[in-house]
Amino acid sequence: MLSEKKRKLEQEEAERNMQILLDFLQMLRKQKVDELNEVQHDLQYIKQDLNSVERHRIDLYRARDRYSMKLRMLADDPIGKKPWSSSTDRNFGGLFSTSRNAPGGLPTGNLTYKKVDSKAQIGSPGPQRKDTSISELNSQHMSQSGLAVVRKKRVNAQFNDLQECYLQKRRQFANKSRVKEEKDADVVQREGYSEGLADFQSVLSTFTRYSRLRVIAELRHGDLFHSANIVSSIEFDRDDELFATAGVSRRIKVFDFSSVVNEPADAHCPVVEMSTRSKLSCLSWNKYTKNHIASSDYDGIVTVWDVTTRQSVMEYEEHEKRAWSVDFSRTEPSMLVSGSDDCKVLKDHFSLVKHKAYPYLCGREAVSNKPSAR
Repeated sequence: MLSEKKRKLEQEEAERNMQILLDFLQMLRKQKVDELNEVQHDLQYIKQDLNSVERHRIDLYRARDRYSMKLRMLADDPIGKKPWSSSTDRNFGGLFSTSRNAPGGLPTGNLTYKKVDSKAQIGSPGPQRKDTSISELNSQHMSQSGLAVVRKKRVNAQFNDLQECYLQKRRQFANKSRVKEEKDADVVQREGYSEGLADFQSVLSTFTRYSRLRVIAELRHGDLFHSANIVSSIEFDRDDELFATAGVSRRIKVFDFSSVVNEPADAHCPVVEMSTRSKLSCLSWNKYTKNHIASSDYDGIVTVWDVTTRQSVMEYEEHEKRAWSVDFSRTEPSMLVSGSDDCKVLKDHFSLVKHKAYPYLCGREAVSNKPSAR
């Protein structure tokens, strides 16, 4: 009897262990299949984009060769310059005028060639001028080659981050295109750059274009190493004419951007200054109402200020702990969101009642986030 129970328990234990192992393997297989599908989709995106970029690169090389040939022929035959030039402009001008508007709307680098062509047409006739233009083209090509090496090194140094950026944008736009095609079965995709590739190319070009930052102005708040002078937030207004700073000093200071940039450092005084009861953590300027700016502080209070009157027009004291962030909506001027150490994100809708001197709270929504779920 005991041996039978023991055998039964062992059998059940073996079955449970086998079921657990089976569930694990099935879950692992599903995960790897999903990863494989994602990698296959990514490879398909990369293949499509490689083909698009190769086509555009070939067009650029052909355009460069044609313009080089044009300069050489003008140098060899200065007498026939005008008729040849006008006919060539008619034949090839369309290529260079539309290359910037190639499929996908991406620049194709024709600016340099246009400049060289313009020099060839405006300059005085003669082989010497044309030889100079050709040498200028060659020197520009050499400098561009050196610049390409520098940019390539910069890309290699940040390859992992750029890879994530590319895949994220490519997947995002691919999903949007898929939804659009499902809604409209008659949509025919135009050959050329995809939206995701065009967006990433803009990011990549911007990233590799600049190699350093140059300081054009400085604002000094007393002793740089004193904790009371820590600046926690800086925010521009909707027109980028004013910017505000705030921090541990319990003050919101508003500066005129053009004055800060164009005037001497010792003349940098705030155009508006507002005192607060607590240390400030974040600022957010209203994207529509120029004189409204919101602040969050260490006491968990979110305040909306009127920069013109230098007075607070609304206060929210719903957070139980320090509020770290506040932000006005870019599409709805009466909506702002705040986050706090109390693990809550609060979304507020407000309007200022014109007939009374106090604000009216139209609505509130709260989302709670548990730290253990991060």
